[in-house]
Amino acid sequence: MLNRIILIGRLTKDPELRYTASGTAVATFTLAVDRPIKKEGQQDVDFVPIVVWAKQAESCANHIGKGRLVAVDGRLQVRTYDAKDGQKKWVTEVIAENVRFLDRKKEQVESGTESMGTEVDYDSDSIPF
Repeated sequence: MLNRIILIGRLTKDPELRYTASGTAVATFTLAVDRPIKKEGQQDVDFVPIVVWAKQAESCANHIGKGRLVAVDGRLQVRTYDAKDGQKKWVTEVIAENVRFLDRKKEQVESGTESMGTEVDYDSDSIPF
């Protein structure tokens, strides 16, 4: 059997970071993903709930926010729970196994402070070619 989903989209708001009773980090956010087919000149968008666990959850909470472009690779999960009013509720969400940050922070782009690496001193005599 196969349960794999890959999405690219933008966060609708900053990730919400929480911790379980055992101390495991869990972050949740909603990803706005364009549908491939336009409807009457307008792009339809799906809003997909994403759940990220452990160190990757903390990384998401610290490094991405509303409007950032990310790729999510994970699996689809459907679960149920009983609401306070006694009704059974269904939840469909993506459990992320890998989240890739696809753009730079807006502040870095606007200020020109984005890092492309660090300069390394070298001696041209030490290069073997």
